[in-house]
Amino acid sequence: MAEPGSLAGKGRDVNLRRWQGLSGALALLAALGWVLGRMGFFEPGRLTGGLVNFGRFAAELFPPDLSVLPVVLGALIETVEMAFAGTFLGFLLSFPLGVLGTRTLFPRPVVLAVRLVVAVTRTVPSLLWAVIMVIVVGLGPLAGTLALAVYTVGYLAKLYAEILEGVDPEVIEAVRGLGARRHHLVRYVLWPESANTVLSQLLFMLEYNIRSSTVLGLVGAGGIGFYMQVYISTLAYSRLATVLLAVLVVVVVMDVLSAWARRHYLLDT
Repeated sequence: MAEPGSLAGKGRDVNLRRWQGLSGALALLAALGWVLGRMGFFEPGRLTGGLVNFGRFAAELFPPDLSVLPVVLGALIETVEMAFAGTFLGFLLSFPLGVLGTRTLFPRPVVLAVRLVVAVTRTVPSLLWAVIMVIVVGLGPLAGTLALAVYTVGYLAKLYAEILEGVDPEVIEAVRGLGARRHHLVRYVLWPESANTVLSQLLFMLEYNIRSSTVLGLVGAGGIGFYMQVYISTLAYSRLATVLLAVLVVVVVMDVLSAWARRHYLLDT
């Protein structure tokens, strides 16, 4: 039977943790309120005017101008092609980098160098990579594809390194003790243990890149973004509505296909 003193001590610890949690939540809310205040969130006139402007914009979106649908569909197909090629090209580079960035396989200098390169790559947003690639290879979908590929490397390589490091190190050491080399460890230990997560992240990246690639055309990197820019700059909002609806359909279809692929093709655990 527990002694009264120990029960009282546990009660104080529970109350202390509750108070710490409440204090942390209040501090977070206070910080959020301060930041929103600096941005003008609590200025009634600003929000009211914004809602009025949004209402006018939304009213001009409908009905969509379907006369531009053939042009929009062609550009949308190009957008999906960019996302598909960029994602899988990035995957071919990111998985080896993820392996090189795994601390259980390679020495610290190699891991730090690889992770630094990946961090720098990930720091640059995909839209800026698109600008850089337009400068390098010129206008068109190739620039968008390369931009998505580089951004995919920065994102997936970091995730893959962390996923591979999550494999039980005792299993790795046991297999290494049998004389296995690094490529044996990757093929027979790390890949079987992490394949589901690796492939799931690849599918997620494909979904993300389809959404991201819709705006790359704003800087001349091909795809539907070019027409979005034209319709916005010319105030052709009904045509913009057609673009947005077409993008919505593609995103929903991609979500369905991704869920189907996860159910049917991910490895059994």
